[in-house]
Parts: sequence; structure tokens; C-alpha cells
Amino acid sequence: MSVLPKLCLAAGLSLTGTAASAATIEVTIEKLEFRPAMVKARPGDTIVWRNKDVMDHTATSRGNFDVVIPAGKSGSTAVKNSGSFDYDCRYHPNMKGRLEVGR
Repeated sequence: MSVLPKLCLAAGLSLTGTAASAATIEVTIEKLEFRPAMVKARPGDTIVWRNKDVMDHTATSRGNFDVVIPAGKSGSTAVKNSGSFDYDCRYHPNMKGRLEVGR
């Protein structure tokens, strides 16, 4: 009987450890630039864009994600798939970034 509670506790710790391994990666938008312009992530991570400009922006990777980031606010997306994703701002196409997702 004492073995069963220990097994359940171990399983619970394992699940908690897996969920805690996801990271939050911040990208700042300032002076019409994504900083850093290239970030590396893993599936399950969250990318947060913080817009310090006085105008709205987007982080748009056609067919993958399209996040609207109002002036002075933030927007985010959870990373699901591995690969390299170039993105830009739909309103200011000269703003470019790259997201590299690996395991």
C-alpha cells in the first residue's frame, strides 16, 4: 500500500517537470524593428512581442501565425511546430524577424 502513493507522486512530479520546461521568449518592437530579429524556441514555448512604438504592428508569418500588437501593448503566440519561420509586420513590411523552432 505504501508503494502506490510513491508511484503516484513520482508520476505527478514527472508531469509537472514537463509542463514547467516551456519557456516564454520576449521580442521587443521599438523604432520599427523586432529586437532581437532572430529568436530560437522549442515547440511549446510562447513568443511574446512587446510593442514600445506609438503605432500598431503585427507579427505575421503567412500560413503560420498572425499576431496583432497594438501600440504600447503586447501579443503572443504558442509555438507548435518545428521549422524556420520568417515573419514581418503587415503594416510595415520592412520590419522583419525570424523564428527558428527546434527540438
